Amino acid sequence: MGYKVVVVGATGNVGKEMLSILAEREFPVDEIAALASRKSLGTEVSFGDRTLKTKDLDTFDFTGWDIALFAIGSDATKVYAPKAAAAGCVVIDNSSLYRYDPDVPLVVPEVNAEAVDGYAKKNIIANPNCSTAQMVVALKPLHDRAKIKRVVVSTYQSVSGTGKEAMDELWNQTKGLFVIGQDVAPSVYPKQIAFNVIPHIDVFLDSGDTKEEWKMVAETKKILDPSIKVSATCVRVPVFVGHSESINIETEDFLDWEEATEILREAPGVLVIDKREAGGYMTPVEAAGEDATYVSRIRQDNTIENGLNFWCVSDNLRKGAALNAVQIAEVLGKRCLKKD
Repeated sequence: MGYKVVVVGATGNVGKEMLSILAEREFPVDEIAALASRKSLGTEVSFGDRTLKTKDLDTFDFTGWDIALFAIGSDATKVYAPKAAAAGCVVIDNSSLYRYDPDVPLVVPEVNAEAVDGYAKKNIIANPNCSTAQMVVALKPLHDRAKIKRVVVSTYQSVSGTGKEAMDELWNQTKGLFVIGQDVAPSVYPKQIAFNVIPHIDVFLDSGDTKEEWKMVAETKKILDPSIKVSATCVRVPVFVGHSESINIETEDFLDWEEATEILREAPGVLVIDKREAGGYMTPVEAAGEDATYVSRIRQDNTIENGLNFWCVSDNLRKGAALNAVQIAEVLGKRCLKKD
């Protein structure tokens, strides 16, 4: 027997990826519903070799459904997730709404799959921020071996993390500047994104950090270890899909870069592409459409006693969002919602 699955926000970038990945991974689906806002009612979306017509989220009855994958913003999630959860449908939420709720598990299956067991407190499981998800997949096996004390990370995040309008803005600005020779004023971002980088993701906090940077700190502590110190600088770059991260870690025990490389080669969800030659590393263009978290440029940081540097790349729409949500559903099914 399979599950009755709902994808909420099925017409968005992440929702479409969720449907695609459910089909790719042959998740045991007996029945599936694609939900969207009323303005998108009847829009067709793909699920494997099937075509689904979206149903109205506002009037949908979640009673009798097993799992709902949510890919809508926090405001809408605040309205509809409690309704689904109250109807007995387990919500796996991609927004930031529930990530910091102590009664809601925040899960990356390669890192803390057992946390799924706590879903029943609210019938909700949170998916982490895209930049956090790929980082903790790489950090976990190193932390198990040498205990990470401190992480300093700089992210280079693609515009797809902001949504379709941001992707359109990058395309239109690039075309306008390069082909037409005309400036296209920014509307999604505060400054031009084409041929530029913007050291600002989400709102600024009183500390001077942005909320995106704060998220990486808080989520890494909740998912991996509350004792880890994290310093993050998050930057938006003119890339359509794929987040990159330059990561520096300081560990309690010495960890040689060669041993770290072997540990990462054996780690679930990680692929090491690290040849010390031109092109011997991963970039976001190559990671787009792939499931893995790629690690390259592994090397010792000799400025501190127990330090390592490495480069981490992943498709933010997949591991950073849709894939992670489907993996959570898989773990939930195996551990908690077993079907005869």
